[in-house]
Amino acid sequence: MPRKSLGSVSVDTTSDPTMRSRPERRRRLLAATVLCAAPALTGCSSGAPSALDPAGSGSGRVANLWWLLFWLSMAVFAEVMVVLAWALLVRRRPDVRVRHGQPLRFVTVAGAGIPLVILVTVYAVGLRDLAALGDEPGPRAPTIEVTGHKWWWEVRVQGVEGATANELHVPVGEKVRVRLRTADVLHSFWVPQLMPKTDLIAGEVRETWLHADRAGSYRGQCAEYCGTQHAHMAFLVVAEPRAQFDAWLARLAAPAPVPRTDAQRRGQEAFVRGSCAGCHAVRGTDANGGIGPDLSDVGSRWSIGAGAVPNDGGHLGGWIANSQTVKPGNYMPPQSVDAGRLPDLIAYLQSLK
Repeated sequence: MPRKSLGSVSVDTTSDPTMRSRPERRRRLLAATVLCAAPALTGCSSGAPSALDPAGSGSGRVANLWWLLFWLSMAVFAEVMVVLAWALLVRRRPDVRVRHGQPLRFVTVAGAGIPLVILVTVYAVGLRDLAALGDEPGPRAPTIEVTGHKWWWEVRVQGVEGATANELHVPVGEKVRVRLRTADVLHSFWVPQLMPKTDLIAGEVRETWLHADRAGSYRGQCAEYCGTQHAHMAFLVVAEPRAQFDAWLARLAAPAPVPRTDAQRRGQEAFVRGSCAGCHAVRGTDANGGIGPDLSDVGSRWSIGAGAVPNDGGHLGGWIANSQTVKPGNYMPPQSVDAGRLPDLIAYLQSLK
């Protein structure tokens, strides 16, 4: 082993961390930094919706405020590092003298003046953004009523009789009023790319608004822990041109599509005459249950179970047979559907678009 002689004493330089070479310590520090940064970098590239990728005026104000605070914190950090370097220089160089009154002036400027300017600036910008976020849409703006359930979202439009679940549409470039209620526990309505979150309080009707600058689909999420399946309580906001939004409203008010094939007709009969109709509704049929989501357009929805699994035939069949294996704790019990009728029932539900 390499040893270093210090007079009559030999020191093992490989076992003493303080005697290791500077390049080795730098390599270890770099490796530790990369390991610490890896989770953060992975999270940034995961494709999850981010409030720092705004697509509307509401989220844009939040993002701008965040960046303001970020760069201010970077400036404060740089100031602290400069002061620390100056303090170390004064300590290591006895020839550097501090002038009389200089510490007091420094404390007055850096310790009181600069923080006061920062706080006043942030407070003023925050008040401006709060006032803007509190502006209500005009009286002619569409009003969408959203009710939070354990664990899904019921969506209705004021003046339209139909309902859907876990998906709402908004016209691009227009403010849409959103009225929020909860049917059970506390929930929170949050679309990171469009608007800050708004809590749903039992016994109250809360209001927020959505405004999308560009067309697209934006994922929303319950942001208040509400029980076992809180993580699987997602929804989708579809921003589209006004003509497509009006077409969505028309579909929401119209009866569900009529079965076109023998399999779909047999599936409709199984749905209406079976246990499904006791909890679910399909417009234009005798199924008018109000416990679970309205299924009049279930075939076109983006997911099953409010984001639990994709909306395809295989997952739909598994959900019908025993949704507890897909989303444990939800209120839908296992269904005793005859294996021969299950494909027909799946075909019928997939036709509801």
